[in-house]
Order: sequence, then structure tokens, then C-alpha cells
Amino acid sequence: MTTDEKYAALRRDLRALGSVVVAFSGGVDSTFLLKVAHDVLGEGVVAVTARSCSYPQRELDEATAFCRSEGIAHVVCDSEELDIEGFAQNPVNRCYLCKTELFDKIADIAQARGIAHVAEGSNVDDDGDYRPGRVAVREHGVHSPLRAAGLTKAEIRTLSQALGLPTWNKQSFACLSSRFPYGTEINPARLGMIDRAEQFLLDLGLRQVRVRFHGDVARIELDEAEMAALAPRDLREKITAAFQEIGFPYVALDLLGYRTGSMNEVIVNNE
Repeated sequence: MTTDEKYAALRRDLRALGSVVVAFSGGVDSTFLLKVAHDVLGEGVVAVTARSCSYPQRELDEATAFCRSEGIAHVVCDSEELDIEGFAQNPVNRCYLCKTELFDKIADIAQARGIAHVAEGSNVDDDGDYRPGRVAVREHGVHSPLRAAGLTKAEIRTLSQALGLPTWNKQSFACLSSRFPYGTEINPARLGMIDRAEQFLLDLGLRQVRVRFHGDVARIELDEAEMAALAPRDLREKITAAFQEIGFPYVALDLLGYRTGSMNEVIVNNE
């Protein structure tokens, strides 16, 4: 199918739902899904955003601002992953534990508002990575309309641009808990270190960044096009000094650059 045909199929699928709560992170995919759902279903759509220490305030602010500008009902619920038994130990099914709690809370919100369905924004490109959260999606009967329509990330960006969405070229983002190797403890202090480090790089003008936590070492991943930006020694010294102040004695640049789910490579390579 063409992109336009997939878009038409998405609108038909959403219309058939009648009403829906959208799990809304403010990222490229969920913003597009929420916009189209609201265009099709109007007041039959509610956005729910989970607030936690692994979700940066800047992302929550952007999500809130978008819903306000579009006139979309928006619920912000507290969903602190670190309160989930076993989550802080960062097991390989960490994402499943988080999504299970989140979808439980979203289902309660949907029921309280008389809304029939819950939807989330994964697309077909997500099928290529280790994503235990999809088990929770299936177990809770959550819809994945973008995947069902066969939409890729690139197509979602193209359609988002056509709709005038500010997120059409937004960098990819995942919760801060994804910055830790499996088995490494996650706690508020460490999440705060990652948040501050990534914000520092973003404030320098870099777009697609990840700071991975390896104890005393912060491993920076950048988009291939931005790797050369760190060539000047004075900039590298500036970043090192800032990261040391945050709490990382050592700073490393990943030579392979940014890629989705790099912490999953250990799992995939050991299978």
C-alpha cells in the first residue's frame, strides 16, 4: 500500500473504535496517532501521559502544550516505575513491568470516562528490536493502529509534516531507564544524572543523543551526521568537565553512534 492508502486505513480503523484513550508520550508516533484520532473522533479521544522520574520534565511540558493547543482532553497520571517490585534491579523484562502497570492505570481511566478502547503508538519498524512491552500490549488488549496500518517511522514523519505537527522531525526518545545495562540498578539519582547529561548535550545544539550509564563511564551516542561535531578539543573538554560535575569521572563517545535499543545488543548477540 502507498503511504496515503495506509493513512486512509488508519483513519478507518480509528473511526471504527468509536472512542479511545491514547497512551501519549509526546513523541513522533504517539503525537501523530493522537492527532489523527482526535481529527476522526473529536471528543471521543483522551490522551494519557504517565509522569515519573524516568520521563524528563521537558517531554511532559511538550505533551501538555500540544494537547492544550489542539483542545484535546489530557490526563497526567503518576506511574512511578521504581515503585514496581523488581523494576529497580533492571531485569530484561523491565519494559514489560512498566507497561503492565501503565496499561492497568490507563484502563481504569478509560473505564471511568466511558471510553471503549486504549491505543498506543508503536509502528512496524519497532518489530525489529527486543520489546517485551509488546507482551503487555497484547495481554491488555491495547490497540496499535499505526502498526495495523503498516506505517513506518519515515511515513509517520512525512504524514506528520503534512499535518503541520511540530514533532515531524523531533528526535527519537525512549524513557531514561533504557540508558542502563540490564542488571544495573536504576535509582532516582542515576536517572537525574542521565537527564542532566543529555540535556547538556541538547543545549549544545545536538539533536539525537543518548547517554548510556556504565558506572563511572558515560557513553555518548550521537547520530552519524553529528559525530564530527565533537571533533574540536575545546568542546570535548567542555563536555567532559560538565559530565564530571554531574558525577561521571569518564566520558566516552560510542564509535558506532546512535542506534535504537543498543542495550538490547547484548541479548540479541547472546541468543
